[in-house]
Amino acid sequence: MRKPRSTLITTAGMAFAAALGLLGSITGPLAGEAEAAPTGIRVSNGRVVEANGNEFVMRGVNHAYAWYPEQTTAIADIAATGANTVRVVLGSGDRWTKTTTSQVSTLIGQCKAAKVICVLEVHDTTGYGEDGAATTLDKAADYWIGVKSALEGQEDYVVVNIGNEPYGNTNAAAWTGATKNAISKLRNAGINHALMVDAPNWGQDWSGTMRDNAASVFASDPDRNTIFSIHMYGVYDTAAEVQDYLHHFTDNKLPVVVGEFGDQHSDGNPDEDAIMATAQSLGVGYIGWSWSGNGSGVEYLDMVNGFDAGSLTTWGNRFINGANGIAATSKTATVYGDGGEPGDGDTGSGTAPNGYPYCVNGSSSDPDGDGWGWENSQSCVVAGSGADS
Repeated sequence: MRKPRSTLITTAGMAFAAALGLLGSITGPLAGEAEAAPTGIRVSNGRVVEANGNEFVMRGVNHAYAWYPEQTTAIADIAATGANTVRVVLGSGDRWTKTTTSQVSTLIGQCKAAKVICVLEVHDTTGYGEDGAATTLDKAADYWIGVKSALEGQEDYVVVNIGNEPYGNTNAAAWTGATKNAISKLRNAGINHALMVDAPNWGQDWSGTMRDNAASVFASDPDRNTIFSIHMYGVYDTAAEVQDYLHHFTDNKLPVVVGEFGDQHSDGNPDEDAIMATAQSLGVGYIGWSWSGNGSGVEYLDMVNGFDAGSLTTWGNRFINGANGIAATSKTATVYGDGGEPGDGDTGSGTAPNGYPYCVNGSSSDPDGDGWGWENSQSCVVAGSGADS
C-alpha cells in the first residue's frame, strides 16, 4: 500500500485482464547450492524456517507505524489476536520521516515482548518509477545499513523487507537488477538477516517480473536467504489467479509469502477466501493489510476501528476469526517457546540468551525498568531490554 497526503490510500492500480497469462516459469535453486547457515530465520528447501529448522508459516498483520508512531500498543494488540508476525511500516527519511535506530530497537523489543516475528519494511520505495516521490531500493539499502546496530543479533526475530512495492508500472523490468544490487549491498555490509523482497507493479507483479526472475534473484544472494513477497489486491480476483501464482513458487521450491492483501479494493475485488485457503494448503505465509489507520476511501481495509483492539471491523473479523484465518491457523514461533496449537497466542515465556526466562507480562513485571522482572517466584528478562543479552 502507499500513503500520500495524510492517511493511507489505495495501491495504484489497474486490474489487468491478462494479469497472469504470462509465459515462462521460474526455475528453482540449483541442486547442491549452499543455503544460509542457521543463524536465524532462514530459507531451507524453499521454505521459511527458524534457526532450529522448525518451519515458520507467517500469519500476520501490517501495522502503519511510520504514520502512527503514537500507537504504542498496536503490536501487542495484534499479537493478542493470535498473529505470529507483524509487518511494520518504517520511513527511511527519503519520503517520510525517518524511523530512527532507537525507534527500530524499540519496535523489535515490542515484537519480542509480544512474541511475534518482526518484518520491518521501508515504505519510501513504493511505486518508484511511476510515483515521482518514491525512492530507490539502493537508498532503502542505505537506510538498513544506517540502522544496522539495531538489527545486529536479532536474526531470530527480524526479517528485513528491503522496500515496499519498489516499482510501479513504469520500467518494472528494472526490478530484477535493482533487487539483486540491494541484496548484494546489504550482504556486503554484514546484514545477515532473512531478507524479503516485494514485487514490482505496486506489489502485484501482473507483468510476471518477479515470478520469472525469482530464481536468479534468489541465487544472487550469497546466503540463499531471500523471501519473495506478493501483494494481492485487484489483480487477484479469482481463485485460479491466486493458485497459479503461488504454485509457481512452491512447485519450484522458492519461498513466497502474501505480504499484503485485503477483502476488497478500488482496483478490483481480491478473492480473500482463495488467498487464505491457498496459502494454508501450500503452507505459505500471509500478512493482511492492515491493523488500522487507512483513509482516503479505503477505510474498509482497517481490521479494527480507530486502533481499538476491541472493535473489529467486518474485514478484521473475517481475517482473524474466519476460515483459514489467524485464530485457526497461526502458530507462534518456537524461538519464544516450545511451539503451540493454532490460535493459542502464546507458547510459554521462552528463554533469553542469558538463560533466564522471558517475562510473560513484559515490562509490567519490571517496576524499576532495569530489564529484570519477577514472575512465578523467579527472575525473568523483559524481551528487548538491556538485560536481554
